Amino acid sequence: MALRERQSQGRVSRFFAAYSIDTTVFGWSFGIIVVFCIVGALMPRTVGNLANTGLNWVVRNLGWLFVLASVGFVVFTIYLAVSRYGRIPLSQDGEPPQFSTVSWVAMMFSAGMGIGLIFFGVYEPVAHLANPAPWLNVQPGSQQAARLGMAYSFFHWGLHPWAIYATVALALAYSTYRKGRGNLISSPFQSLLGKKRIEEDGWGKPIDIWAIVATKFGGATSLGLGSLQIAAGIYLFTGIGGGFGQQDGQGTLIALLVIAVLIFFAVLSAVSGVSRGIKWLSNTNMVIAALLVLFVLFAGPTVFLLNLGPSALGAYVFNFIPWSLRTPAFGGVGWLSDWTIFYWAWWISWTPFVSTFIARISKGRTIREFVLGVLIVPTLVSALWFTILGGAGLNLQLTGRANIAGAGSTSEAAAFFTALQQYPGFFATGIVVMFLVAIFWVSGADASAVVLGILSSRGTTEPNKWLIAAWAVMSAAVAAVLLLVGGLQALQTFTILVAAPFVLIIIGLCWSLYSDLRHDPLRRARAGPVGHQRRRTVVPSEPED
Repeated sequence: MALRERQSQGRVSRFFAAYSIDTTVFGWSFGIIVVFCIVGALMPRTVGNLANTGLNWVVRNLGWLFVLASVGFVVFTIYLAVSRYGRIPLSQDGEPPQFSTVSWVAMMFSAGMGIGLIFFGVYEPVAHLANPAPWLNVQPGSQQAARLGMAYSFFHWGLHPWAIYATVALALAYSTYRKGRGNLISSPFQSLLGKKRIEEDGWGKPIDIWAIVATKFGGATSLGLGSLQIAAGIYLFTGIGGGFGQQDGQGTLIALLVIAVLIFFAVLSAVSGVSRGIKWLSNTNMVIAALLVLFVLFAGPTVFLLNLGPSALGAYVFNFIPWSLRTPAFGGVGWLSDWTIFYWAWWISWTPFVSTFIARISKGRTIREFVLGVLIVPTLVSALWFTILGGAGLNLQLTGRANIAGAGSTSEAAAFFTALQQYPGFFATGIVVMFLVAIFWVSGADASAVVLGILSSRGTTEPNKWLIAAWAVMSAAVAAVLLLVGGLQALQTFTILVAAPFVLIIIGLCWSLYSDLRHDPLRRARAGPVGHQRRRTVVPSEPED
């Protein structure tokens, strides 16, 4: 018996060694997630109550930290782009980008916000119209509330979240492709603590374990939102829903079945690799989303939308600094907790997932090109998306043609479909939306699984495909448990709870990256072309301690 046990342990050890799997990081993170799934499935109400208690404490006591940190990340990334550090490539000199600019933007946009934009694209501006921020001093339902509500949607989905993503992704990409370290959240800290402490003494393992846990919940949130959106569409088309759980109008059972079906396609995409699976899905997403936006633009109130965009963008720019520094010090804690602070925490909880993936696909870009691509392009696309789709919802609400706010108060996911019902060809457009969400779902699950494979395989940029597939299945399991615990509220709550520790980690990554950049050979090099047009520059090796 003892001999068999030793042989079995030997086979397991050889398996982990063959695929460079870190047994400590993988074992602890996998164990934490499995325990959560079991406890959440057996005691969903208890887990939900504990999570809500923790959420209230974090939002009310650490809201100021999220606000100041998010502003700091915007300033930090813009400074790097406009300074002399902007010419430094995220690779050794002479290496071109791995993906075309169009595919690069499409992939990071799909991973960063795809499903969320569909879920909140119509609902959020209308919610701000019905319940504007108290310090705006505008009448609910007024045209001014509509303009500022759209501006606040730009604010929540614009520069701040992408600056958060860019900060972490920059540190990871520079550390991996410029310095030759592992592609782990802990790897950039070698510049502060030394390679020996991080890699050999195990100081980096707690960071990587928590990164996997946060990635799992951040990715599961996106998957949960997508399944709820598709379930809402099925309910509107067929009347099938209700199921069980707390999603009365959408059907938790249908959402769980959606997860079960889509995870099959996510696994197929995962084993095909980033260059084939995620790239193809992301490019397809971009085309379908563009067609949907054009349809609403020309089938909807075209002139109203064209007037709304510049007006809301002006309000966003004018109020950028005061809104960025708004805290609950003088009231409005409820609104800020539900919206701004929640969003900043939500984006931070996604950084291990989204930023690691962005770093993975950004090899060869300069820092300036990276920041412009990650901050400016997605911000403009988000503004365009909200202007057209959210603006259509605002117009329907203001003119009384449809009660989007009422539909959204019952089910946030139903707001999008309720708006589309007012235009010709709802059957076709509704199917297109569900198909679009499904593709976002599969590409998001795939990207999340790739990141988890990287983090649990000592930072290798090409983790084993079947390990990626296993993490994809686990993402679906966590999303399913969160839906059972409490639907959308549970999805949001758990992502915020895992985000709080990551604020400090991201601040540390800023410090580490800046320390590295100060010693980069190109920092003092004479201005000129970089990347594949410049001679190879030797980057100094890491200190051992």
